[in-house]
Amino acid sequence: MSLIAPIVTLTGLGIVFGVGLALAAKKLSVQTDPRVEEIFGKLPGVNCGACGMAGCMGFAEGLIEGKCMLERCPVTEESARKLIAGILGIEHAVRQKTVAVLHCHGGKPRAKDKYQYRGIRECAAATLVMGGPKQCAYGCIGFGSCMRACFFGAISMGQDDLPVVDEEKCTACGRCVASCPAGLFTLVPVQKNFAVRCKSQDFGKTVMDACRVGCIACRKCEKACPLGAIKITDNCAIIDYAVCENKGECVKVCPTNAIAYKVNGQWRGRA
Repeated sequence: MSLIAPIVTLTGLGIVFGVGLALAAKKLSVQTDPRVEEIFGKLPGVNCGACGMAGCMGFAEGLIEGKCMLERCPVTEESARKLIAGILGIEHAVRQKTVAVLHCHGGKPRAKDKYQYRGIRECAAATLVMGGPKQCAYGCIGFGSCMRACFFGAISMGQDDLPVVDEEKCTACGRCVASCPAGLFTLVPVQKNFAVRCKSQDFGKTVMDACRVGCIACRKCEKACPLGAIKITDNCAIIDYAVCENKGECVKVCPTNAIAYKVNGQWRGRA
């Protein structure tokens, strides 16, 4: 008989607590907008972080809550973007496709090394040793950190130890941009066919001592462009792609072949 009272008491407390928890869960529950799951199902699901949100689910929630815009995800395919815009009840605007472009053409044997590096083959780690093994302090080290950072397999390493971007696979997520310690990648509209493959800010003689395809800031390209789309800034030519119309006069006059042209999605130089 002495066990009956405790059992009844514990049973009663269990029922009371259970009912209390059920009521609390109902009262405090957060209602999830069904559109979140619907949008999430149309996102690529790679959680690359290009949008700045906590993965694709965070991006879907951000869209519903108005914390971000659909344009912040460069990875989602155009057909899926159109469906998501319909779910959100907003107008679908066709996004201009951009791709990653490497602004360095100084691979081997065009560029010189200043020492033989024997360490961790990571670009950021190599720059800690005298600024990296390349004689040009602004050039691509060629250890493939950008290739490993790309979630989409859009970057491979060429025979000259420079990254090669596959435009078909590139989603312009920007991970290569963030991973390059020299800041050699930018995202360029895919229809643009010319690019300055150098970012050196050194004076001409210093550039040529380190790399035979570097920009020497001679201003010939700047003078040749009929639209004024290319300017010399900090001893290096820079193309304004909002102005550039693929005239190609810059390539014709560049004495060091620092400006490349695109053929079938691949950047080519004359050297």
